Amino acid sequence: MDSKTLSLPKLNQLSPTLESTALKLMEETGELAQVIGKYRGLSGEKIKMDHNTIVEEIARELLDVAQTAVTMMFVMEEEFGVDIDSALEAHLAKLRQKGYLSR
Repeated sequence: MDSKTLSLPKLNQLSPTLESTALKLMEETGELAQVIGKYRGLSGEKIKMDHNTIVEEIARELLDVAQTAVTMMFVMEEEFGVDIDSALEAHLAKLRQKGYLSR
Protein backbone atom coordinates (compact mmCIF):
# COMPACT_ATOMS: atom_id res chain seq x y z
CA MET A 1 0.00 0.00 0.00
CA ASP A 2 1.38 3.38 -0.99
CA SER A 3 0.84 6.07 1.61
CA LYS A 4 1.65 9.73 2.13
CA THR A 5 2.49 10.79 5.66
CA LEU A 6 1.66 14.39 6.37
CA SER A 7 2.33 16.07 9.69
CA LEU A 8 0.79 19.51 10.09
CA PRO A 9 0.98 21.64 13.24
CA LYS A 10 -1.66 22.91 15.57
CA LEU A 11 -1.89 26.59 14.72
CA ASN A 12 -1.15 29.22 17.36
CA GLN A 13 -3.30 32.15 18.41
CA LEU A 14 -6.53 30.64 17.09
CA SER A 15 -9.65 29.58 18.93
CA PRO A 16 -11.34 27.42 16.34
CA THR A 17 -14.75 25.93 16.94
CA LEU A 18 -16.35 23.05 15.11
CA GLU A 19 -18.51 25.50 13.16
CA SER A 20 -15.79 28.02 12.31
CA THR A 21 -13.46 25.24 11.19
CA ALA A 22 -16.15 23.61 9.05
CA LEU A 23 -16.81 26.95 7.36
CA LYS A 24 -13.07 27.49 6.83
CA LEU A 25 -12.77 23.98 5.37
CA MET A 26 -15.53 24.77 2.88
CA GLU A 27 -13.85 28.07 2.00
CA GLU A 28 -10.50 26.41 1.37
CA THR A 29 -12.15 23.61 -0.61
CA GLY A 30 -13.87 26.25 -2.74
CA GLU A 31 -10.54 27.93 -3.42
CA LEU A 32 -9.09 24.57 -4.48
CA ALA A 33 -12.04 23.97 -6.79
CA GLN A 34 -11.68 27.47 -8.21
CA VAL A 35 -8.02 27.03 -9.16
CA ILE A 36 -8.73 23.61 -10.67
CA GLY A 37 -11.61 25.14 -12.63
CA LYS A 38 -9.32 27.84 -13.97
CA TYR A 39 -6.74 25.21 -14.88
CA ARG A 40 -9.35 23.23 -16.79
CA GLY A 41 -10.79 26.35 -18.42
CA LEU A 42 -14.15 25.93 -16.69
CA SER A 43 -14.32 29.54 -15.54
CA GLY A 44 -14.52 30.88 -19.08
CA GLU A 45 -11.31 32.83 -18.51
CA LYS A 46 -8.25 32.52 -20.66
CA ILE A 47 -5.52 30.90 -18.61
CA LYS A 48 -2.63 33.29 -18.21
CA MET A 49 -0.47 31.08 -16.01
CA ASP A 50 1.89 28.41 -17.25
CA HIS A 51 1.27 24.76 -16.39
CA ASN A 52 3.84 24.60 -13.56
CA THR A 53 2.48 27.73 -11.89
CA ILE A 54 -1.06 26.35 -11.96
CA VAL A 55 0.04 22.98 -10.57
CA GLU A 56 1.94 24.73 -7.77
CA GLU A 57 -1.14 26.81 -6.96
CA ILE A 58 -3.28 23.66 -6.83
CA ALA A 59 -0.77 22.10 -4.41
CA ARG A 60 -0.83 25.23 -2.20
CA GLU A 61 -4.62 25.21 -2.05
CA LEU A 62 -4.66 21.47 -1.35
CA LEU A 63 -2.33 21.99 1.61
CA ASP A 64 -4.61 24.77 2.90
CA VAL A 65 -7.46 22.22 2.82
CA ALA A 66 -5.29 19.66 4.63
CA GLN A 67 -4.22 22.17 7.30
CA THR A 68 -7.82 23.11 7.97
CA ALA A 69 -8.83 19.44 8.18
CA VAL A 70 -6.03 18.86 10.71
CA THR A 71 -7.24 21.88 12.68
CA MET A 72 -10.68 20.27 12.78
CA MET A 73 -9.08 17.07 14.09
CA PHE A 74 -7.54 19.06 16.96
CA VAL A 75 -10.97 20.58 17.68
CA MET A 76 -12.56 17.11 17.69
CA GLU A 77 -9.92 15.84 20.12
CA GLU A 78 -9.98 18.84 22.45
CA GLU A 79 -13.68 19.74 22.50
CA PHE A 80 -15.29 16.34 22.02
CA GLY A 81 -12.69 13.85 23.28
CA VAL A 82 -12.42 12.05 19.95
CA ASP A 83 -9.44 9.69 19.68
CA ILE A 84 -8.25 10.56 16.16
CA ASP A 85 -5.73 7.70 16.15
CA SER A 86 -8.52 5.19 16.80
CA ALA A 87 -10.74 6.93 14.26
CA LEU A 88 -7.93 6.64 11.71
CA GLU A 89 -7.58 2.91 12.36
CA ALA A 90 -11.35 2.48 11.91
CA HIS A 91 -11.17 4.53 8.70
CA LEU A 92 -8.37 2.35 7.31
CA ALA A 93 -10.31 -0.79 8.26
CA LYS A 94 -13.34 0.56 6.38
CA LEU A 95 -11.21 1.24 3.30
CA ARG A 96 -9.80 -2.30 3.45
CA GLN A 97 -13.29 -3.77 3.87
CA LYS A 98 -14.47 -1.89 0.78
CA GLY A 99 -11.49 -3.19 -1.19
CA TYR A 100 -9.83 0.21 -1.59
CA LEU A 101 -6.67 -1.01 0.19
CA SER A 102 -4.72 -4.24 -0.01
CA ARG A 103 -4.48 -6.09 3.25
